[in-house]
Amino acid sequence: MRFTKMHGCGNDYVYVDCFRQRPPVDPAALSRVVSDRHFGIGADGLILICPSDRADARMRMFNADGSEAEMCGNGIRCVAKYVFDHGLARKSPLMIETGRGVLTLELETVDGKVAHVRVDMGEPILEAASIPTTLAAPRVVNELLPSGLLDLGQPWVAESGLEPRVTCVSMGNPHAVLYCRDVAKVPLAAVGPVLEHAAIFPRRSNVHFVQVHHAGEATMRTWERGSGITLACGTGACAVCVAGVLTERSARRLLAHLPGGDLRLHWSESDGRVYMTGPAVEVFHGEWPGTT
Repeated sequence: MRFTKMHGCGNDYVYVDCFRQRPPVDPAALSRVVSDRHFGIGADGLILICPSDRADARMRMFNADGSEAEMCGNGIRCVAKYVFDHGLARKSPLMIETGRGVLTLELETVDGKVAHVRVDMGEPILEAASIPTTLAAPRVVNELLPSGLLDLGQPWVAESGLEPRVTCVSMGNPHAVLYCRDVAKVPLAAVGPVLEHAAIFPRRSNVHFVQVHHAGEATMRTWERGSGITLACGTGACAVCVAGVLTERSARRLLAHLPGGDLRLHWSESDGRVYMTGPAVEVFHGEWPGTT
């Protein structure tokens, strides 16, 4: 199986061109194997670039644990780069089919190759039942975490300045956003799994801790559903932009600093849609010898 390794702000995936070769028989199992950073290729998951009868291409995304996700903001930028750079569709904008629907992507090229991509991520989903979360509010904005979910007596809570309130947003996949004074003090590897698998999230959740510098700038760290700690999360950055407006912590235009790089977000007041701009990078090509 031929593959391409790509990343967006360090959020890396193994990409398989299913236009030019047969798709894997069991992509969930394949994702678990190739994502292993010691015995596989090493990635946050697997993304299939498939033909579509609705768009220029269709993206299917599998987390490192094999679970299929609806959407991946960093992943879709790389899909657009692959589709353009490898001649599947040499145009801009591109239309890519996802579990969230068909999204529009505008390409910024340098020397005939895609460098940055602006994605129309659509309108955020804010109704609690549609995210989904069982927290008892029509919209979960700055709601107190259920008692006992986190041990708020732990030293890291005071050290990080964590506010034990959550804002929930879906960008086609579920996100929980929490704010603190210092994101570096959050023990993400310990806290992330607890919140991802909390009963209040029936389909689990991506979890983000955010430190606001001023209305137009914030730093975030992410625990991704099914993948763990990642260097970036595009849909998560969009959710953080939306959550910042809803909680009156940040503006509709936000520069988000993630461990792997920066993303520019805009939650448009005129059409209600979230726009994300960031890089897409091709790392290397290879051939996976295992069965697919």
